Amino acid sequence: MSFNEVNLYYLGQGLGILAFFIGLTVFIQRDDKKLKIRLVIYTACMGLHFFLLGATPAGISASLNSVRTLVSIYFRKSVMMYIFITLTLTLALPNIHHWMELLPVIATIMSTVAFFKFTELKLRITMWLSTVGWVIYNFWIGSVGGTLIESSFLLINGVAIYRFAVLKKKGIDPFAKQK
Repeated sequence: MSFNEVNLYYLGQGLGILAFFIGLTVFIQRDDKKLKIRLVIYTACMGLHFFLLGATPAGISASLNSVRTLVSIYFRKSVMMYIFITLTLTLALPNIHHWMELLPVIATIMSTVAFFKFTELKLRITMWLSTVGWVIYNFWIGSVGGTLIESSFLLINGVAIYRFAVLKKKGIDPFAKQK
């Protein structure tokens, strides 16, 4: 690695660590809009993180995740979902050189469906499942911040899903708007 490549690598890892701290607050949100706004910031940082690490398919997927999440706040039409799925496949697939690089693409498609079709508990469960792919990929690529945050997402979102499910079972709507 050249000096510039080493600097970009460490800058990328630092950005991943910053994204970790931003991401810690994402899934504790009861409000879907607040969850999505925090995800926009987090995934934008992760997109740049992956590009700096030379992980182009993941950089494309994460960057598209950021734009897609922002769009899904305001437009929940199926056509937008199909546009983002098509963009993900068109931009990421030609850059794949190893089967492991399919994981962020699959995870991105799962979360795209979740953001345009699901809300509340179903949204969070689908996001949890897509996170499994990101955890495996981040570990494989050697992303310290990515592995930390996605593993944290599994735990935080998993606990939140459990808590919300328990509340629903008790007849309490955990997603009711707070006054």
